[in-house]
Amino acid sequence: MKLAATATDLAKLELRRESDALVLVFSGSWSIHAKQPDFHQVEKAFAEKPPTRLVFETNGLKSWDSGLMTFLQKTCDLGRTTKTTIDYSKLPEGAQGLMRLAEAVPEKETGKSSTEKSLFYRLGSSSLVLVADLGEFFTFIGETTVAFGRFLIGRARMRWSDVWLTVQQVGPEALPIVALISFLVGLILGFVGAVQLQQFGASIYVANLVGLAMVREMGAMMAGIIMCGRTGAAFAAQLGSMKVSEEIDALQTLGLSPIEFLVLPRMLALILMMPLLVLFADFVGIIGGLVVSLAILDITFQQYVNQTIGAIDLTNFSTGIIKSTVFGVIVAVTGCLRGMQCGDSSASVGLAATSAVVTGITGIIVADAIFAVVFNILGM
Repeated sequence: MKLAATATDLAKLELRRESDALVLVFSGSWSIHAKQPDFHQVEKAFAEKPPTRLVFETNGLKSWDSGLMTFLQKTCDLGRTTKTTIDYSKLPEGAQGLMRLAEAVPEKETGKSSTEKSLFYRLGSSSLVLVADLGEFFTFIGETTVAFGRFLIGRARMRWSDVWLTVQQVGPEALPIVALISFLVGLILGFVGAVQLQQFGASIYVANLVGLAMVREMGAMMAGIIMCGRTGAAFAAQLGSMKVSEEIDALQTLGLSPIEFLVLPRMLALILMMPLLVLFADFVGIIGGLVVSLAILDITFQQYVNQTIGAIDLTNFSTGIIKSTVFGVIVAVTGCLRGMQCGDSSASVGLAATSAVVTGITGIIVADAIFAVVFNILGM
């Protein structure tokens, strides 16, 4: 049978001032399940006159557990905000050890803030993070450029087996998902074009619509987004895991450049494979439009093929290839950069992969918009 707590077992707290010191006297039983004194009286004492010294007395303390530690931690957090000197010497020995341990072990960086910050604080913090990120970005670009230059003169320290393995992972192994998405995109474009162009008796121009859209825009963009979600995230996770397990530190200790040994093979593989993936995506997308034309329009296979060949010239074809190469660079840079920026905890690996995908897709969209303006100015 559970006995009711006696009056002497209740958690009690008394506050008194001794010169500039605030003394907190704990007595009774401080259990996590027992009702504790209102913390507001401590906040009120700090608000009236912040003490220069904080002292705890526990002579009347009968028992304690995490309930007391939680109250002490809240009081100490309040004291740190006013730069108050905290005296743990009169706490039980076990409580002293736990409080020192709480001060010694830093809070894990999970990217989530436990307290609400003001708007100006968040703006300032975001600005500092942005400046730091830009600095790391340009440093990474510089180091990668130097590594690529050493590769061109045959002095880069990398393994070609890593390049071919990455080529297989980002090329042939990505064909199924690229084929599925590209076919569906071509199918959608075909349906949209068929519904609209049928009204004007211009159904044959569905081939022009699908062919130009896939070759100029959708083939490169969809392949870039797919590779960003698939390969960019994988690059970030691989390099992030190596950083957590200190493999990158080990490479530096051995005198090997992580940029040359880890980043360069991945960038070369993706830059080589992206144009080929885009060619494949263009072909499959055009097949999707062909299926719609044969199914719901009065267009033959030969008519569709001839119309598509007549619509796509070398200029349209080259714009897609140029975009695909740039998109490949963006995916490789964002994936490898986020992986190299990964923190030291396992949670940071997931954050790095997510950041690589978001940054990569944003970069692809921005680059595509810039290409649209530039090609328009150049008349392409």
